[in-house]
Parts: sequence; C-alpha cells; structure tokens
Amino acid sequence: MSRTFSPSGTGERPPPNGPRTETEETLTDGGSTPACRPAATVAGDTTPSRIGPYRLRQKLGVGGMGEVWAAEQQEPVRRRVALKLIRAGMDSKQILARFESERQALALMSHPSIAAIYDAGVSETGRPYFVMEYVEGEPITAYCDRHRLPTGERLELFRQVCDAVQHAHQKGIIHRDLKPSNILVTVRDERPLPKVIDFGVAKATARRLTEKTVFTEFGQLIGTPEYMSPEQAEMTGLDIDTRSDVYSLGALLYELLAGLPPFDPHELRRAGFVEIQRRIREDEPPRPSTRVSRLGGTSSALAARRRLEPATLAGSLAGDLDWIVMKALDKDRTRRYGSASALAEDVGRHLRHEPVVAGPPGTAYRAHKFVRRHRVGVTAAALVALTLVAGTVGTTLGLIRARRAERLAQTEAETARRVSDFVVRLFEVSDPSEARGRQITAREILERGAARIEDELAGQPVVQSRLLHTLGKVYRGLGLLRDAEPWLERAVVVRNQSLGDAHLDTADSLQELAAVETTLGAYKDAERHLQRALAIRREAVGLEHAAVAETLSRLAYLYTEQRQFEKAATAFDTLIPLQERLVGPQALELASSLWSQARNSFYLHRLEDAELQAERALTIQEGALPPDHPDLARTVYLLAAAKRQVGKNGEAIDLYQRALAIQERVLGPDHPDVAMTAYHLGVTYLHIGRLSEAEPLMERVLDTGRKLFGPDSNHWRWGEALHGYAKLLWAQGRYAETIGIFEQVATIAQKAVPGNHAKIAHHLGDLAAAYLEQRRFAEAESTFARILAMEGLLGSDSEALATARLDLGRLYLEQARYPLAESQFERVLEMRRQTDGPESPAVASVLHLQGVLRRRQGRADEAWSLFERARLLYEGSEGPPDPHLAETLSQQGQLRAEQARPHEARALLARALEIQRQTLGAEHARTRATADALAALSGS
Repeated sequence: MSRTFSPSGTGERPPPNGPRTETEETLTDGGSTPACRPAATVAGDTTPSRIGPYRLRQKLGVGGMGEVWAAEQQEPVRRRVALKLIRAGMDSKQILARFESERQALALMSHPSIAAIYDAGVSETGRPYFVMEYVEGEPITAYCDRHRLPTGERLELFRQVCDAVQHAHQKGIIHRDLKPSNILVTVRDERPLPKVIDFGVAKATARRLTEKTVFTEFGQLIGTPEYMSPEQAEMTGLDIDTRSDVYSLGALLYELLAGLPPFDPHELRRAGFVEIQRRIREDEPPRPSTRVSRLGGTSSALAARRRLEPATLAGSLAGDLDWIVMKALDKDRTRRYGSASALAEDVGRHLRHEPVVAGPPGTAYRAHKFVRRHRVGVTAAALVALTLVAGTVGTTLGLIRARRAERLAQTEAETARRVSDFVVRLFEVSDPSEARGRQITAREILERGAARIEDELAGQPVVQSRLLHTLGKVYRGLGLLRDAEPWLERAVVVRNQSLGDAHLDTADSLQELAAVETTLGAYKDAERHLQRALAIRREAVGLEHAAVAETLSRLAYLYTEQRQFEKAATAFDTLIPLQERLVGPQALELASSLWSQARNSFYLHRLEDAELQAERALTIQEGALPPDHPDLARTVYLLAAAKRQVGKNGEAIDLYQRALAIQERVLGPDHPDVAMTAYHLGVTYLHIGRLSEAEPLMERVLDTGRKLFGPDSNHWRWGEALHGYAKLLWAQGRYAETIGIFEQVATIAQKAVPGNHAKIAHHLGDLAAAYLEQRRFAEAESTFARILAMEGLLGSDSEALATARLDLGRLYLEQARYPLAESQFERVLEMRRQTDGPESPAVASVLHLQGVLRRRQGRADEAWSLFERARLLYEGSEGPPDPHLAETLSQQGQLRAEQARPHEARALLARALEIQRQTLGAEHARTRATADALAALSGS
C-alpha cells in the first residue's frame, strides 16, 4: 500500500484505493452528415431516377428497411453500384451521423470477401441511402444447394466468411445482421468467392424497437430473428459485441448443414413480439443432426443437395459439427467462441480430422481422430487383428454404442420434457384465477418453485438437480446471493448422489456455487469447490478444452480476490497459453484473461508486467471492438492505474480521461462506473497535489452516489463515494472531518460485504489512522485491536494486518511507548521483507519509522543509519522521485540541524522540498511544512 509521512515524522496514512470498475457493454455511434444533391423521379414510382451522382437502373429487392437498386455512378468514376434507399420517415439527421461514422470505419476495411461501401447520403426527399459495391451473386445457402456442394466444400466457403467477419471485427465493425441474403457468392477465377454485404447498415440504422415496428423492421434494423443473438433480442442496445456476430455465424452454419435455420422461420414470425424475444433468449434449438433426423421423407432432397444418402445425413453431422454449431449458438456468450477466427479454426480442425475445441476430447475421441489422420499406417498395423475379430467385435461394439447413445438421448429428452412441464406449471401462478388481481413478482414465483422442487420432484433426482441448479442461478442473477447459496449447495448434493461426483453436471453446479461464495467472500469454500470442478472437467474432457479454461479462469480470479497473488499468477501462467491455443492470440476471451492477469500483477507490484499485460489486452480489444466499447474503458482504466503506480501520472491522467469519456458517452453521466473512474482520476490529481482539479471530481462522485443510493444506504458503492470524498478532505488536512466519514464507511463495509474481511479491515484501518491523526489515542488503539483480532480470518501475511501493525507502532511512538513501537515495527519489517522483497519501498517505509523512533530516543547515529538505508532503497526504486523519499530527507535534515550541522541540513531540506513540490504540489501541507522548516533554518 502507498504510504506518506507527516511533517511530524510519524506518518500520514492515505486511505486505500477503491475496487476495480465493473462495466456494462454497450455501443454508441456518431459522425458528420455528408452533402446530398437534387434528384429526378422514376416514371410511375415515387423513387427518384437519380440520386446524387447515381442513376437508378433496376430495383433489385424490397425489404422492411427500404429498397435496393442497381445503379450507375456517373462521377467522379463510372461504375455499377448497388444503392440501398432507406424508407421515408426515419430520423435522417441522426441516421446520417451514424452513416458517416460507419462509412469512415468501413473505409478502413479491405478484404476480398467484404463488399465495400462507397458512400452514404440523403436524397432530395430526405431518404437516407447507402452506396455499395455491386455483387453479382446469390445467397450462400442457395449457391451451395444449387451446386450440390458436399459438406466439406460448404465448410470451406463458411471459413472464408468467418475470415471476412474477423477482418471487420479487427477494424471495430460489428455486422449485427449476418444471414444468407447478406452473404452472396460470386465466381472469381472459376472459384466461388463469398461476399459479405451490408456491413454497417444494421448498426447505422439501429434503434429501439416496439411491438408495432418489429415486423416491419426485422432484417435491417436489429437483425433477423432466425439469426439474432440472445443479447440482440433484449432490444436494449446493451451487450452487443463481436460474439453476437459469432452467434449469427453459428446460425448460418446450422442452415448450411441442416438446410434450415435453428428456429423455424414461420413459427417464429407467427409468435408475438414478446414470445419471439423469449424463444431467442431461452429456447435451445435441436442439434443439426437431430433436426435432420426428424425430417422424415423430406430428408432425401436435403441429402441429395449435399451428395449424401439420406441414411448417412444425420450421422455426417453428429459429433464435431454438432458440437461446433452448438458452441457458436450458446445462449451465454462467454461460452461461445471468442472470435470468428476461433470458430473458423475449429471448423478447420474438423476438416483436418483433428480434435475440435468444442467437442469433449476423451481418449476414444482422440484415438478416432488419430486413425482418421493416419489411416494408411493404422490400417496396415491392424490388418491381422481386424481379420480375426472385426466382424463380431465391430458389430457388437457398434450395437452397444448405438443403444447407449439412444438411451442417453431418450434420458436427456425426457429430462428436458419434465423440466419444461414443471416450469410451465410453475408460471401458472400468473394466471388470473391464481393471481386474483395481484401483481406476481419474480421472487414469489421463485419461492413457489423452490417449495415445489423439493416436494414434487423428490423421486426424480436428475430433473430435480437441474431445476435446483437453475433456481440458484436465477437467484444469483437477481443479486439474491444468500438465497442462491442453499439451492446450489442442494444441487451439488443431489447431482453427487444421482449422477456421481465425477459428472460434468456436478462440476457445473460446483462452479456456480463457487461464484456465489466468491462474491460473498467465502473464499476457502469457493476455492475448494472450484478445485473439484477443475479436476472433474480435466478428467472428463482433457486438459485442452474450453471448459477447463473457464474453471481455471475463475480460480485465478478467486486467488486474486483472496490476495493469494502468487497462486493467481501461477494459474494465469497456465491459463493464458491454453487460451492462446484454444481461441487464438487475437480473441477477446484472451483479452479478458489478460486484463485479469494485469490486475493480479498490479496487486503483486509487478507494475511493468501489469503495464505490458494491460497494453496487450488493449491492443486486442482495439482491433476487435468499436472505439466506444465499455471493455475498452475497463482496460484503459486498469492501464491508467498501472501507469499511476509507476509514477507516470501524466499518462495515467490521459488514460483515465479517455476511459471516463467512453463511459460517459455509453453509460451516461450518473452511472456508478463513471463515478468510479472519476474517483480514481481525482485520486491521481490528489497524489500529485492538484487539489483544485481533484475537488470537483470527488464532489461529483459523492453527488452521484447520493443520487443513486441515498445518504443512508449500505451499498458498497456509496461507501466508496464517501471514501473518495474523505481522501479529498484528508489531502486538504481536514482530518477531523474525515473521522465521521470513515466511521460511516467502516459500518457500510461490515454490512455490505460481511465476508470480505480484508476490505473491512482496511476501512477500519482508515478510521483508526484518522483517530491517530487527531491524537484520539484510546479510540485509535481499540480500533487497531479490532483489526488484529481478525488475524485468523485475514491470514498472518495480510496487507491490512501489516498496515494496522505499522500504524499501531506509530501510535505507540506518539505515546512514547517505545518498546511496544519497536515490537510492531520489527514484526512488519520481517513480513515486508518476505512479501515485498528486502529492497522494496515497503521495507524502506518501516526503516524510516524505526529511524524516527531512534531519533526520539536520542540515538542519533542509529537514526541516521536507518534513514540512510531507507533513502538508498527509495532512490533505488524505478520511476520518478517518491514523496516518501522527501520525508526521509526531511528527517535527515532535521537531525543534522539538531547536530548543529546547518549546511548539510539546508541541503537535505532543500532537496526534500524540491521533490515535494514536484510530486505533491506547492500547496500541499507537507510541502509547506518543509518550506517553513527550511526558512526557519536559513533565518537562524
């Protein structure tokens, strides 16, 4: 923890930094409006015959958003183009600003499978338009069917589409409406070439839908229902990132393989608006192999279009391709492929007969892939054995596998049916005859379900355990962690009993339970459960699997939360290379882990590592996310913190301002995450003594917290808002005013995060330090005693415990209880040497206080020696001068003055004053105190 020392020499203790910023994901657009020109009108139509430099020739199609025309550009070049004319009545000024922003971003793209957008504008009649590269082609699904492409050739075409989408993502463009009609196949050099069209159109025209507009605006404004990701179906504009396009690619792959999209278009569009949203968000489509097996007689035509026999169609999709498609279509985007390139690479693994990331790579599966890759060698080696036993064993094993798979499918189908029936009955509470006019809350439904799960499903443990697991997840999603915990514990018990302690479902419940325990601060339980989940998954699916990476990621995060930073670093050292192999070096999933690794390195004081890791995460995100994406803000924010800690305050301020600007545009000025970034920008200004710039930021944070939570709230964010304001008062030397605030913050911490003992101890430490500064020694000592009593909960190497011991030593020093002070300093010194290293600034801070103690005892030579050792450690640390160094120099100057060596004293105090002016500012209380001491010495 950063420490400073007061002019009196015992030390001023700044309050700790607040927690990391958590952000919601969202997108905004902006730009300027291009000029437009007058136009004539096409005879018999209200559409003009000419728009700007474009002469309309032939209408190619009409959709909910407008019309597409074949046109000729007249100037400055002559070429054939496609012009999309947006229907009348849209907000042209707003949309054109978006058009221009998108057009500028799209201009950066250069890929053979992306149709270029040349221009955007507004017609004379006020209708916005896009001008695009004219592509003579047909939708990819139609092309594949007309040419009867086998599955392998379809997959190769699909990989080209993924490559184009990845290129766009790296330029910060998300399509949002990937579907067959937006992926046309043309022929170049006698080879098919897919062209993705309408990049940017969906985003530029996006707006919140209502039930009135949903049926007319499907396909352009928000995406097409059959290919729309669950986060798009929310219709909030939040949580749309590149993984939304990955979902749409999964839906496209589903149709290329199975002949139909995941959801039946006719059934989906017959449903009401809310039902469409629900199905997209909640309903799981059948696997492609299951879908085609249900087609009956119609499967013959489908198989023929793939040059297959109907009997082999479903089997050709089972396994790899089912797994790949369903991973891309996962409702939880964190479980999807992290990027379009990762999806393409897994398809490539299937084509090369290698194990796919999406599949469970058990021994038999890997052996099967080995045989496929080395068919000739394996065949020769096994020829004799196969001759002897192939008939009997092959038939028997095939029959066993078939029956086992059939039983498993039947069990899964029956479980799903029972779960569905139970949920339907559960929601009958909203029926008017049941509700009787009352508004039924989600919590009432959950409580009703909880009781019925235990009573009605006691004899159906598989169904019961799935619902227990789901109930716990829902409670957790509502923030009702105490309610979630017992249901997840029960799910673990039931799954252990019914499925066994090595089943993947048991691992799922263990991991979900650990997530709740982590948030509640029950770290030891969470670690135990995550370790079990990790062992199960490694045994079940092998080491090289996304499920293993996911658990390892959560475990690494938990170690960071436990302040077991070295264990976290070891976990990250395993996780990062694993993810690089699984999802590729440019995947957003990897960037997220790099962010967590950087955060852990930050806490380890490996600040150069933290900088490099955060910068790498930021580079990946800048290549794949829009410039206003909140994940960028979060990474910029962390990078700023690392820069600040190594003394690069100017760079830190620039980065904090960048993060703040993104968050304000995306989240609005009063969002709590905006307040948190303002808080840390204010702290940076405080650190360098720019109090006039810090003050409005800290007051803004306090005002936002008061509006969001109220002055009597026990929410931890309100506690952090108060904490930030207390930092300002502290920096201004208004110590008495901070005591009441720190008392309130400590109370909030005990109520808001009762299991987070480290945070509670830290806030109690702030309160005790405030008492100490006001010389309220009895209250300070009793508060320190409360912290020391928590040693069993915190661990003997706790940072909060070490800080409390150091401050308690300062208290004893002020009371002239020198042996007690020495005892505390010695204990902290030993701990600092072990945790921070023998030559760290943390060690120097203890040596400094020991020097103050010796000076008070009249042992001047020993004091000088301790100050010298502290000075050398401070000067040996990297980065700009440390204000702690100035305090040590000031102590040395005062000691030399006491020894009647005024020339040396003045030189030491002058150097201390120079450092304080540079790091704290001329108006800081400690700077003024050193200036006064120097003036007094010079005038004597």
